[in-house]
Amino acid sequence: MSNIPSPHSTEQPASAESATAEFVEVDTQAGRVRGCWRPTTGGRGRARSAGFLGIPFAEAPVGELRFAAPVARRPWEGVLDALEFAPTAQRGDPGVTLIPEPSVPGESTLNVNVFTPSPERAAAGEGLPVLVWIHGGGYFAGSPASPWYDGRNFNRDGVVTVSLSYRLGFDGFGWISDAPSNRGVRDWLLALEWVQNNIAEFGGDPARVTIAGQSAGGGAVLTLLGMEAAQHLFHGVYAISGALADIATDRSEKFGRDLAAAAGVAPTRAGFSALDEDRILELQKKATELGPESMLAVIDEGLPLGPAIDGDLIRRSTQESLRAGIGADKPLVIGATDDEFSMIFFEAQKKLRWIPKSIMLKKLGMQKQNMKPYLAANADVARKGTARIAGRYLTDKMFRTSVPRLVALRGDAPTWVYRFSWPSGTFGFAEHCLDVPFFFDCLDGVAIEPLAGPNPPQRLADEVHGGVVSFIETGEPGWPRYTEGSRQTRVYDTPSSVVTDGYASVRPLL
Repeated sequence: MSNIPSPHSTEQPASAESATAEFVEVDTQAGRVRGCWRPTTGGRGRARSAGFLGIPFAEAPVGELRFAAPVARRPWEGVLDALEFAPTAQRGDPGVTLIPEPSVPGESTLNVNVFTPSPERAAAGEGLPVLVWIHGGGYFAGSPASPWYDGRNFNRDGVVTVSLSYRLGFDGFGWISDAPSNRGVRDWLLALEWVQNNIAEFGGDPARVTIAGQSAGGGAVLTLLGMEAAQHLFHGVYAISGALADIATDRSEKFGRDLAAAAGVAPTRAGFSALDEDRILELQKKATELGPESMLAVIDEGLPLGPAIDGDLIRRSTQESLRAGIGADKPLVIGATDDEFSMIFFEAQKKLRWIPKSIMLKKLGMQKQNMKPYLAANADVARKGTARIAGRYLTDKMFRTSVPRLVALRGDAPTWVYRFSWPSGTFGFAEHCLDVPFFFDCLDGVAIEPLAGPNPPQRLADEVHGGVVSFIETGEPGWPRYTEGSRQTRVYDTPSSVVTDGYASVRPLL
């Protein structure tokens, strides 16, 4: 976002000076905000996008609000400059990540970024459709300040776009005996309430909101799809490589008690409030480090921090909720890349070629009775070596098996399934996060080549992004619905195609 000028101030009164072609102002329920115009790319549709960055939807979660449910932002006077990304819940240097997601220091971490081609109030039923994006990062990392999440090219195609922030790690999801559960989930809900109450001022239609996310963000939108309390806040779901948490109550409580014991404090708000942010992050990192044994636990049980089944906000697992028909009226697009986690073994390919595939898969937890049918169903991958079949198995256990499983639970609910199969020019397979710049149509953006290689195909981005826009606008992405009778699956590749039972290779694990 280097082309957005620095703010004149944090809050200032409206003036004639700001009413220029460069800047644009919009009224929200809490006060007036100032954004600015930027160009879109691609040479079609709308040529300009107005960006409003870092609009607070909640008070800063510090002090007495640190481990509390989010509180809606109190009104401000004058005009709030929304020209730079606001503080993020992610702290410090995230290191080398697949998606550029910078950290921004500061306390007021609960914000939305709004991108719109039409920053004028829309009458009821006349606004543009809306996409709300929830970032990934394993529920402990990630940032909405990524240049990949800029909605300018969705704006070009007539879609208002919002990205939101939420509390991460223990602050967002850790069990505390006398604190509200699932604080990060409550942040999602309040941000979506903000969209319902304010998006018409930015030209959007609150009756046409699609929520989408990738990895933990994909898990987030699936969690919301199965929550009774969230149903009025959105109208469609696009889940990319969804990593569901659904942490059992006792597991969540044990993690919280163990963290408190390691810190030498009571497992209460007062106890944890006695620890500064850095200390909790240090303890959290130590408790979630992945060794051989803990890696197997994550494969079998999922992530240790994330949305937990609390019997209140999240009453049951997402699978049970979908089986019960929650969210059945919402159209859903769901899918994954072919080799989400194969990169884990990428640098060890030569060493692993001497290890028999069956031994490696057994070490990763594969049951003996599944070995032969799984290797047969994935013979094309097995031929590429032990590293590749090990990566495919991790991918299937953590991401791909959930696709046909969740779809089957939805029964006749409107559902579309895809696979992203285009092989990266860097890794030679479709790894985790590779599809995100295609989704946002930002192949000309920063840091694309390390993930995708040189010259990723724009035509494929046109297909992926175009399908998303179609789904947001019409509720259908442009290929046949998935039913248990047809199991038709869109395979994104060069060329793309529609196949029958695109997830047949995971069925030996179901």
